[in-house]
Amino acid sequence: MILRTEPEVRMTEEEYRLIRDLVHGHCGLYFDSEARYLLEKRLACRLFVHKLPSFREYYLFLKYGRDREQELSDIMDVLTTNETYFFREEFQLNAFSQEILPELKAEKEKRGDRTLRIWSAGCSTGEEPYTIAMLVLEARSFQGWKVEIIGTDISQRVIQHARKGIYGKSSFRTTHEGRMRRFFQEQDGLFRIRDDVRELVTISHLNLLDEDRMILLGKMDIIFCRNVIIYFDQVAKRRVVESFYRTLRDGGYLLLGHSESLLNTTTAFTLRHLKNDMVYRKPLSGCVAGGVR
Repeated sequence: MILRTEPEVRMTEEEYRLIRDLVHGHCGLYFDSEARYLLEKRLACRLFVHKLPSFREYYLFLKYGRDREQELSDIMDVLTTNETYFFREEFQLNAFSQEILPELKAEKEKRGDRTLRIWSAGCSTGEEPYTIAMLVLEARSFQGWKVEIIGTDISQRVIQHARKGIYGKSSFRTTHEGRMRRFFQEQDGLFRIRDDVRELVTISHLNLLDEDRMILLGKMDIIFCRNVIIYFDQVAKRRVVESFYRTLRDGGYLLLGHSESLLNTTTAFTLRHLKNDMVYRKPLSGCVAGGVR
């Protein structure tokens, strides 16, 4: 049996620079010189799909082609890692459910505000926003409130997966049996999110560098953006963090991944040391800590 393989096409230094800069300008993803081979390897399949002889032709297609927007959307699946699962980074979720939610609830009740808006930025296949919804339901203290949890991602493929709300066993590596019974229905060997969870969550397409679209999201109380900005260079990271700052209400929280920080990016947020984790908070009105550098 003869296995058919895609022809090997090498990326020149100029082609690498042109494609790298185009991708960076589109979505903030940055591939340094050490990642050239990775960019070449992951995009080689796209030349095969479009029957293009070289990466230069592919660059011209990305730059001027009639279907360039669709292709830029498609290659986000190729260039990004979308591995996730329910109840990931438990220590941070404990800080969210046991410390942040009760504090926000008490502050909002003093103002007569019974709304809660949470954004999962870079939600991938949906496990994170649905996890957030489950934790809010478990809190049992937001009945009668208007709760909105919005998940966004740049990849159309993972958004379609998230909207279906159906998952295989790999998504449940840390989910205990009680939560499986409470929040999921088994369906042909897979597991479907129950309606009371789905009703709290909206999934949308969003490029985090599209500041005009981000404004349309409205103000948020909490933003989860975990393991996303590690793919950005410093310039793109600052742009995204500035947008997060504008989107958060005064006193709102920004939760990053365990390997991420705002060091050398901004002094606008206050770093709070909670019992379960360290998180970033936008200062209350009149208590601004600094600005984006």
